[in-house]
Formats: sequence, C-alpha cells, structure tokens
Amino acid sequence: MNRQVTKSIKAALAQISAMLDALSDEQYGRSLPILSGASLGGHVRHVIEFFIELDRGYRSGDVNYDARHRDKAIERQRELALAGLQKIATSLDKENKTLLLTTATEADQTGFQVETNYERELVYNLEHAVHHMALMKIGIGALSAFQLPESFGVASSTIRYRQALCAP
Repeated sequence: MNRQVTKSIKAALAQISAMLDALSDEQYGRSLPILSGASLGGHVRHVIEFFIELDRGYRSGDVNYDARHRDKAIERQRELALAGLQKIATSLDKENKTLLLTTATEADQTGFQVETNYERELVYNLEHAVHHMALMKIGIGALSAFQLPESFGVASSTIRYRQALCAP
C-alpha cells in the first residue's frame, strides 16, 4: 500500500471537513449561481460517492463510477457528509490489487472495461477530489467570508511549481 497517497487523501478529506465545520446547513445546501446552480453539498456528495464506489469496487473487483448510488441526503446534511468523510479516511488502507474499471463514453453507451488497480484509482480519486475542492473554494468565496487555506483545491504539482517560481 502506498502510504503517501493515503496520507494525501486524508489531508484533503480533513480540509473538506474543516470547511464543513465552518458552514451552516443552509450554506452547505444552498444552490449557488456561480456553481451553475450546484451547492457545496453537491460537490462534497460527489467526492464522497466516488470513494464509496471505489470501496465497493474493491470488494467486487469492478469499479463503476457511472453506476454509483447518489444519496441526495449527503448534499443537504453536513453531519452525514462529515460522517462519510471520516468513514472514507478510515477505510483507505488496503492492499493494492488489480481491478476492472467499467465506464461508458458518449459514443458508446454500452460501456467497456479497462484494467486498473486500487492504488491507481486512489490517485484518480485524489485528483478528482482536488478538482471539486477548487469548485468548492469558488462557492465558499461567493457565500462566506470564511478563508480556506491557499492550498485548498490546488493540485500538488501546481503547489510545487509555484514554490519553484518563488525559489531564489
């Protein structure tokens, strides 16, 4: 098991949790025009559901993010989201193994499978979470004076690049 990727995921999940702690339920579930009508809760739910699907797929051997269960309660209730984030953080440490990834494209609605592995999907989920965190940061700026860390929603490669630019 690659401990660095799980450490990075846990740090991202902790940042999301801290953001949730700073919001009211109303703010969390509010539709935001700047997010095309989505809510912060919708983005958090989406991140949580991808990790849930990876965990389910780990057990079955087949990961299918397209077929994930969508639980609207997570996007309306911060406490459910916080519990989900905590559960994910405690369930990441698994041995790497080969998995199938089932997906479909616009051109081929029947779907197809590619071989992947647990660690590769963890990396994908981390990058996916960071992408949604960037959107959450935009939403936070539109509805709250709460200041998120500068690194919130920024890819680690971008952070390293920015640091290199500032190096003497």
